[in-house]
Amino acid sequence: MNKRTKRTDDGMAILDVITEDTPEMRALISEEAENLRIAKNIYKLRTQAGLSQMELARRIGTTQSVISRLEDADYEGHSLAMLQRIATALHRRIEIRWVSLRRKSALA
Repeated sequence: MNKRTKRTDDGMAILDVITEDTPEMRALISEEAENLRIAKNIYKLRTQAGLSQMELARRIGTTQSVISRLEDADYEGHSLAMLQRIATALHRRIEIRWVSLRRKSALA
């Protein structure tokens, strides 16, 4: 018998298969995914605005190295105050949502 495996591009589902599926691991992966999302958003918005890291840093009163750090997916020190300064400099606003920790598939 030829058993077919369902393919997916869902990163969380793939990580479930290759890591321990514990609440601690799930929380760690979720936190890292959020850090990556924030870093990518800062980079995307900055480059769409046509700004260098130095130019954005000047607008918010910090250094280029701080912007570089904020755009690094491994950085864990994002503060709401700094994100608001960046948003203002890029003519944006931040929205925060509170969502359930339960996976969508568990709700079905």
